[in-house]
Amino acid sequence: MELAAWEVVVLILAGLAGGFINVMAGGGSVITVPVMIFLGVPGPIANGTNRLPILAHNISAAVTYLRHGLPQWGMILSLSLCAIPGAIAGALIGVRIPADAFNLILAGVMGVVLLLMLSGAGDSQASEASAISGRRRLIGHVLMVAAGFWGGFIQIGMGFILLPILHRVLGLDLVAANIHKVFIILVYTVSALLVFGSQLQLLWWIGAIMAIGNTVGGWLGARLTLRGGEAIIRRVVIFAIAGMIVKLIWFP
Repeated sequence: MELAAWEVVVLILAGLAGGFINVMAGGGSVITVPVMIFLGVPGPIANGTNRLPILAHNISAAVTYLRHGLPQWGMILSLSLCAIPGAIAGALIGVRIPADAFNLILAGVMGVVLLLMLSGAGDSQASEASAISGRRRLIGHVLMVAAGFWGGFIQIGMGFILLPILHRVLGLDLVAANIHKVFIILVYTVSALLVFGSQLQLLWWIGAIMAIGNTVGGWLGARLTLRGGEAIIRRVVIFAIAGMIVKLIWFP
């Protein structure tokens, strides 16, 4: 598949926007995957190829976070390991089912998350990770297996699934939750990419071009997270969810 110069520019810009949105909140894949499909990439292959730029921007964001100190690295590691089995199972199904069939389901999930964010339910329950009860910690790790399945399956909207688990269940503030999210997605994406790469003929060069923009977008998103704190993340999450729901229902 040969690309014109304008198509390369579109891929880089889509990657930039997707990487920024993914690190700040989630839903960046709703930009990158449709752009690849628009350029003629089949849905399942676009779903798999999208894992390469996802890996790139999460590496970029992770490096930025590491330079500023990493909170609760033990929990980050345990949650990441829990997500891997689910991601592998989800990817094995994702290689066979087109992502477009799940637009309405995804829109419903995003609607529930949006209502939770707007209602502010559970905000007073946020606490430091060290004060989390054993029961909540167990529930969070079990939910992470299920979250990993969705991430391996279709990925789109994964940030909106992880943030409520990390923020509502495990009691992390939104900044810490965002940092955890980046490392969790980074770890399970490696396993999902291996599955897609072994089952489909992924367009690695398209993924690499988009990864250029994703890397820059991930770095920008991580910097803004550290500077803007919880308030700006909440605003980005709400607007990103609302835009994603509109896209999935009215512009599939």
